[in-house]
Amino acid sequence: MKSIETLLQTFREHTTTNGTRIQLNGAGEKDVYNITAPFTWLGKEYIAGRVESRDSELSEVRFFENVTTDTYQLVENSTVLSLQDPFVTFVQGELIIGGVEVFPKESDPAKLDWRTNLYRATSLTDFEQILVGPIGMKDLRIKELPDGCILVLTRPQGEKGGRGKIGATVIHSLADLTLEKIETAPLLKRNFSGDEWGGGNEIHLLDEGRVGVLGHIACFDEASDRHYYAFAFQLNEDFTQIEQEKIIAERANFAPSEPKRPDLADVVFSGGLIRNSDGTATLYAGIGDSDSQKITILDPFKNN
Repeated sequence: MKSIETLLQTFREHTTTNGTRIQLNGAGEKDVYNITAPFTWLGKEYIAGRVESRDSELSEVRFFENVTTDTYQLVENSTVLSLQDPFVTFVQGELIIGGVEVFPKESDPAKLDWRTNLYRATSLTDFEQILVGPIGMKDLRIKELPDGCILVLTRPQGEKGGRGKIGATVIHSLADLTLEKIETAPLLKRNFSGDEWGGGNEIHLLDEGRVGVLGHIACFDEASDRHYYAFAFQLNEDFTQIEQEKIIAERANFAPSEPKRPDLADVVFSGGLIRNSDGTATLYAGIGDSDSQKITILDPFKNN
């Protein structure tokens, strides 16, 4: 895959966009970030967001209902999920919500482990857990394909994935979403290289059976500060290779806000993408692990 340096050079030749903050009310003094794109469910529009105190990593996933343009209100008396970084998708018409569970490491309780969990929801107070993901894996994503099968994106780390690479497999139904299927999914060709890493955040069905992926690509600098960029790519026809990768937004494109910590000042975490009919798209993202914003860009899955 092209390096961040190369992708940034191409991106900066064409970018002139500016992001705006999204008002997410009702969380008190806590930050709301790493949000999903707005989605319609049970006749209302919602955003799911990561709610967290500025001095803590203990987060909750909460739902916010649209009240006016770019303003959302916390839904009280709804189920609270002890997760980070929510994502949503629909399988056979049912809402599937997922996020990252963080918990003490079994071999050393002073350290943390994580995994991606999935839930089937029938209301904001009725969630059924359908998957406890592999330990050590974030950025697990699923999407129902036109033929009814389900595309699964994985992101192993360590011996198989280094700092984090994307894998893919196709299953016939949610009943086939097992730890074995996830852990044995082959890595995509043309994956992240060197000390760079990334993951898929949202899967999009494109024309002619193609699939596009909204994701993130990241690296550390010499001071160990993190740099995260919004990223998009397409998969080839048999879902084995990354193609047409591009950076689609960086921190400088968004409105000023205070990051959670100084080392997170240059973080954009892709949450979701709404593709518009005029050839643009609206990207929803977490900024600096503390803020939620949106930005209008050219649709990354069209030949602009």
